[in-house]
Amino acid sequence: MRRIAAASLALLLPISAITQQAQKPLLGFTPQTEATERTWEKKFLAIPTSKNIVDNMHRLAAHPHNVGSAAQRANAEWMVAQYKSWGWDAKIEQFDVLYPTPKVRVLELLGSKPYKAKLEEPVVAEDPYTQDKSPAIPPYNIYALDGDVTAPLVYVNNGMLSDYEELERNGISVKGAIVIARYGGGWRGLKPKLAYEHGAVGCIIYSDPADDGYGQGESIPAGPMRPEWGVQRGSVADTTIYAGDPLTPGEPSIPGTKRLDIKDSKVIVQIPTIPVSWGDAKPLLEQLGGRTVPAAWRGGLPMTYKFGPTAAKVHLKIQSDWGTKPVLDVIATLKGSEEPETWVVRGNHYDGWVNGADDPISGQSALLEEARALGELHKQGWSPKRTLVYAAWDGEEPGLLGSTEWAEMHADQLTKHGAVYINSDENGRGYFGGSGSQSLELMVNDVAHEMTDPETGKSVWDRQKAAQSVGRGRGAAAKEGTAERATIEFGPAGSGSDFAGFIDHLGVASVNIGFGGEDRGGTYHSAYDTPWHWDHFADKEEVYGKLFAQTAGTIVMRIADADVMPYNFTELSLTVNGYVASLKSEVKSLQAASTARTHALKSGAYTLANDPKNPVSAPPALSMPPSMDFTALDAAVAKLSAASARYQSMEAKAATLSPAKRKALNDGLAVSERKLISEAGLPGRPWTKHLIYAPGTFTGYGASTLPGVREAVEAGRYEEATQQLGVLVQSLNDEATFIDSLSAMVGQ
Repeated sequence: MRRIAAASLALLLPISAITQQAQKPLLGFTPQTEATERTWEKKFLAIPTSKNIVDNMHRLAAHPHNVGSAAQRANAEWMVAQYKSWGWDAKIEQFDVLYPTPKVRVLELLGSKPYKAKLEEPVVAEDPYTQDKSPAIPPYNIYALDGDVTAPLVYVNNGMLSDYEELERNGISVKGAIVIARYGGGWRGLKPKLAYEHGAVGCIIYSDPADDGYGQGESIPAGPMRPEWGVQRGSVADTTIYAGDPLTPGEPSIPGTKRLDIKDSKVIVQIPTIPVSWGDAKPLLEQLGGRTVPAAWRGGLPMTYKFGPTAAKVHLKIQSDWGTKPVLDVIATLKGSEEPETWVVRGNHYDGWVNGADDPISGQSALLEEARALGELHKQGWSPKRTLVYAAWDGEEPGLLGSTEWAEMHADQLTKHGAVYINSDENGRGYFGGSGSQSLELMVNDVAHEMTDPETGKSVWDRQKAAQSVGRGRGAAAKEGTAERATIEFGPAGSGSDFAGFIDHLGVASVNIGFGGEDRGGTYHSAYDTPWHWDHFADKEEVYGKLFAQTAGTIVMRIADADVMPYNFTELSLTVNGYVASLKSEVKSLQAASTARTHALKSGAYTLANDPKNPVSAPPALSMPPSMDFTALDAAVAKLSAASARYQSMEAKAATLSPAKRKALNDGLAVSERKLISEAGLPGRPWTKHLIYAPGTFTGYGASTLPGVREAVEAGRYEEATQQLGVLVQSLNDEATFIDSLSAMVGQ
C-alpha cells in the first residue's frame, strides 16, 4: 500500500524534482552563468522517466551475470550501444584478473549424527528468475585458499577481535579447529582472517535468521527476508591492504604487467572458507558442546547456542579453478568544451553475484537513465565545460576489480586532472545520504535542498535531517566529537564500493551517494536478489530511481559546468576538527580503561566476582597509552580552519576571474585532495594512502578516521603513532598552505 501511495503522490508533483523554496546562489557561478545553468538543469530534470529505469532493471538483472559470464558480456555490449545511441563516445576497457571459481565444495558433519550440507539455494515457485537455467555461480567465498580439513567445530559469534577475547576468557581455543561465525558485527573478510591468526584451519560463515531472516520479518516468498536456504556469497579478499586484482597491486591487470604468485598475495585468505544458509548451519550448531554462550552471542534459531567444540568432527573441502576472467568496464565520455583535460567521473558497478537486482542494478539502472538524460541535453545544445566520464564497473563484488584496475590504468591522468569521482551502488526507497570528501559536501547539500522527496513532498534535505534527529535516516546525526552541523554531513570514506581506488589510493576527491533505508530485505548476495523480489518488496515504480537520476545528474552538472568548481573547505576543516577531538577522547578512554583494568586485576575483583561453578579467566592487562603531545596537530587544524575561511570569503569573486585565471584555479582545486594523502601509504599497507580516512584494518568496510595515528594507538604501537602524528600534521599544514595559494590566485 505504501508503494502505491508513493507512486500516486509522485504523479501529483511537478515533473521536475526541484522544490519551490527560495534557491541559494550556486557555488562557482556568476549571476549570468547561473541563469544559464538553471535553465539547462530544468530541462535535464524533465527528461528522466521511471519507466526507463524499470526497463533497465528488468533487462540487466534478467539473468545471472557474474564476472566472466556470457550474460555479463551481453550486458556490457548492450550498454555500449545505448550510450552511443545517446550521443556518448563509449567502449569496453578489459582487464584480465585472477578470478577463482569453485569446482568442489563439501561440508559435512561426521560422527553418529552425520549431516551433509546442501550448499545450494532452491527455486522459489513464485519467483520465475530463480527458475532460470542460465549458469549461476554457486554460494562461495572468493579469494580464500583451497583446502581439505577435518577438525572439531567451534562457534565464534561474529568472529571479531572481541569475540576471541571472550573465547579466551572461557578457556576455549580455536587452534586446529574449524570455526563457524555468523554474518554481522564486521566485514566478512575479517572472520577467516582472524580465525587463521588464532590458529583455525577452516571457516564457515552462516546467515542467522535473527539478523536478516525470520527474526526481522516474513521470509521469502511471503516477505522480503532471507529464507532457510538463502546464502550470502561474498569476497574475503583483504581489501584493507589493497583493492583490485590480488596479483597486481598498484598496477593495471593488462598484458605485460608482472603478476605475483598466488602464494605471495597478501590479500588472499589462508584457510578454506565457505558461506552457508541457516538451514545448513543448524545441524552443525546443534552438535556444539561446552558452555552456553553469552546473551549477545545468541541468534534466532530455536536451540541453545554453545561455544563448542563438537565431539564429532566437521569435514570441509574446497577446490577452485584459479584462472583468470575478463573484467569488462563500460566507459562513456562527453568531452568538455573548455577544460576537456579535467575529468568528472561518475560510476556504479553492474556485476552481480547472481541476478543482482538490488545490488547493484537498482543503482546502475538509475545511472543509465541519468546518462541518457545528459545525452539528450547534449543533443539540445548543452555541453559540459569539463569532460564527463561515465562508468559501469565490472568485478566490484569480488574486490572492486574493474574500478581499481581502471583507476590504476589511468592513474597519471586522474592524478593530474581528476576533479572528482561520484559513486553509487544500490539505490532504494527512503532517505538521502552521502560520504566522502567534505570539500564537496556543501554543494551536494545545496542540491539536496532543491530536490523533492516523492513520499512526503518535502525537500530531500529536510527529510534526511528530520530522520537523523530521531535516530533514523542514513548516517550519524553528527560527526565524531562535534555538535550537529547545518549540513547533511558526509561520513568518512572507508571501503566496500568503487570509490576506494580513487580516494584511498590516488587521493581523487570522491563522494558516495544514494537513497535508501526504508525497505528491509534478506536477499543480499543471494540467488533471491531478483527483479521479482524488487517488484514485490521494494521501489517497483522506481520513484526513487527517477529522483536519484535527477539528483546525481544535477550534482554532475554543477561540477562540470561551474565557472569555478564548487569546492568549499569549511566542512573539511570542521570534520577534521571533529576527528581530532575524537582521537584525543579515545586516547583518554584507553588510558582510563588501562587504569581501571590494572586496579581490578590487582585488587582481585575478577576472582571475587567469578562464578565458582562456571569460572572464566580474568582478562589481560591493557597497555597504557602515553600522554601524546597534540600541540602541533591543534595548530595544523587551526591553520586549516583559517585557510578554509579565507577561501570561503573569496568564493564569490573567484567566478569573475579571467578565463586563464579561472582555469589555473580549477586546476588547483582538482588536485586539492592530493595533499591529504601520503605517498608512502599507511603503515603496513602502502597502497592505501589517505590520511583522513581509510578502511579500518579491523573494520573493513567501515572507515577508520585519522587512521595512521588512531590504529597505531589502538594496537599499542606508540612509537609508530608519534611518527604518524607527524605525517598527519605535515599533511594538514600542506593542505592549508595549498588552500591559501588558491585564495591568493583569487585575490590577485
